[in-house]
Amino acid sequence: MDLQPKIDAVAALLKRIESEFSPATFANSLGAEDMVLTDLIAKYAPGIELFTLDTGRLNPETYDLLAKVQETYGNTVQVRTYAPQAEAIQTYINTNGINAFYNSVELRKQCCGIRKVEPLKRALDGKKAWITGMRRQQAVTRKDMPFEEMDADHGLMKFNPLADWTEKEVWAYLRDNGVPYNALHDQHYPSIGCAPCTRAIAMGEDVRAGRWWWEDEAGKECGLHVKKISAVTPIK
Repeated sequence: MDLQPKIDAVAALLKRIESEFSPATFANSLGAEDMVLTDLIAKYAPGIELFTLDTGRLNPETYDLLAKVQETYGNTVQVRTYAPQAEAIQTYINTNGINAFYNSVELRKQCCGIRKVEPLKRALDGKKAWITGMRRQQAVTRKDMPFEEMDADHGLMKFNPLADWTEKEVWAYLRDNGVPYNALHDQHYPSIGCAPCTRAIAMGEDVRAGRWWWEDEAGKECGLHVKKISAVTPIK
């Protein structure tokens, strides 16, 4: 598998983002795709900031990987963490229950809003661009995703450098370059979020089948990448 053309394309895009859209930041969820971008940013565009959202309900393996990332790349890039507001979490739990997100889509999205969406807004404050590790193959909600777009909801540019990468290409890069990754991937977790909302998948299931598995397939997004109607215009 010759990945070099795609690696070169991503490296060129990251360098352009670093040069033309500073300050820019990378939303690192510590998934396989995001570890590819972590490695590429460290190699080609270390001026891009990295951050992750610590929802308070991540798997132990995810925290272990965060520590490994800090150990591996700490001299080149650092990952900032953003946590939810404690008072909002307390109010949600006291009002609805500790695992209320299982009871309805509305309550699940409220939980995601507190633990992910609001911290994301703080992470993006003052930035000119943000970067994600999303790929078109990951979900039906992402099949038409462009490489770059104007995110009017947050008032900055949004880049998806791995939009056209396949799962095989992601794993080929990780293995060829010795990049650390979440141990849960070896336990049949292709997509990893909060511990209560993520499970392993069976052979033949969709890669996102383990995320919010009790909900309808078409609406499986946490709100970080959901666009308001007419709010985000792709760059031609």
